[in-house]
Amino acid sequence: MKPVLKKTATIGQTSQVFSVVEPDPQKIKNRRRWSQIKQNWELYLFLLPTLLYFIIFHYVPMYGVQIAFRDYSPGFGISSSPWMGLEHFIRFFESYQFWNLIYNTFSLSALQLLITFPLPIVVALMLNQVVLKRYKKFVQTIIYAPHFISVVVLVGMVYVFFSSNGLINNFLALVGMEEIRFLMESSWFKPLYVGSSVWQETGWAAVIYLAALAAVNPELHEAAIVDGANKLQRIINVDIPAILPIAMILLVLSVGNIMNIGFEKAYLLQTPLNQPTAEIIPTYVYKVGLQQAQYSFAAAVGLFNAVINLFLLWYVNRVAKRLSGSGLW
Repeated sequence: MKPVLKKTATIGQTSQVFSVVEPDPQKIKNRRRWSQIKQNWELYLFLLPTLLYFIIFHYVPMYGVQIAFRDYSPGFGISSSPWMGLEHFIRFFESYQFWNLIYNTFSLSALQLLITFPLPIVVALMLNQVVLKRYKKFVQTIIYAPHFISVVVLVGMVYVFFSSNGLINNFLALVGMEEIRFLMESSWFKPLYVGSSVWQETGWAAVIYLAALAAVNPELHEAAIVDGANKLQRIINVDIPAILPIAMILLVLSVGNIMNIGFEKAYLLQTPLNQPTAEIIPTYVYKVGLQQAQYSFAAAVGLFNAVINLFLLWYVNRVAKRLSGSGLW
């Protein structure tokens, strides 16, 4: 009930009672909110396409998640297919490939994160100390240009350099060394995958940290120089604290996506001989779901992978907020 205040007014010999209703605070907030929306309607209009994109392509398709709990058949449709419960998940957990897929996916993602995450920070800190602007721009252009190469072209370059008749083995034969079977030995799959990622993405990721370093107040460096700090001390005490919040957010996003490592490059680099190491969850879902038409089973495996990513994202974000005070939410 809304609070009502009663006031009594006496006019001559007559007493009258007036009821005063206090305004609802929630209504006041709603009016202010709508007033702000009306004043800034152009900004909300710009936001509308992005909102529609996420609704149409990310939230509406979530209706199809129930395929993982059904024996889906294209002829019956999603709602008419028989309900199977957790049978597909149990089948995946009991399969002989389960632990191998988990290990391959997690180890490859963790190795890539361990190597590719700190390298852009180091590159950005080094470029930030370069005095010659032309040389700095030249180096920056050279190292981030590989980002624009497609995955198919990148894998083609890997085959050109590391195949049996590739440039590397031709050079080894020229100097009298034995051939290395890069694409046929399981032990070489992860180095090739991570090494190509380092070459392609390090320069591009460094751009984010360079933008953060450009916003550092020059007076902080001047004060540190006056106090006698050298370049290394200024990097540790001025530059690194400036990029730490961005680094933590990117780390949270990277760890939250650790089980969803790129499918295209892993699939294209696979050969029958490196299959024990190269088979990861995304490639397994593709083969089982599309090539073998086991739609429900593939959806169950993909949903299991997404749940792991969601848990890691939540946990790492919580740890990051405790350690640095920065997080996604």
